[in-house]
Amino acid sequence: MTNERKIDIQERAIRFAIRAAKLVDRLPHRRSAFEYGKQLIRASASVGANLQEADGALSRKDFLNKIGIARKEAKETNYWLILVKEAVNITSPDCLIELNWLLNESREIKLIISKIINNTKANAGIGN
Repeated sequence: MTNERKIDIQERAIRFAIRAAKLVDRLPHRRSAFEYGKQLIRASASVGANLQEADGALSRKDFLNKIGIARKEAKETNYWLILVKEAVNITSPDCLIELNWLLNESREIKLIISKIINNTKANAGIGN
């Protein structure tokens, strides 16, 4: 994996977390939006934080552990986005467009991280 690809996914994760936080700020003032929003902000920020930790890993095993956590956080973020979409009464077309963008981006980030994990394992001769 080149540094350019690492930077790309890290920057993408940062932009993703920022956009998720901005969406939460625009949600209706309802208990469900508040609770799901808190979890969404935490999970989306954790993706990038764990990618940063993986980038500073001391060994391949450490790298795989940290990047595996980033993938789990991407999956969790997708879960919270689905709950926001299904349970929070979002009436703003702009918010719905942003929510759908975030759902797609969370899936893409998870797929990119999965590819990095698979490539790292293949290059090290480690089975899935």
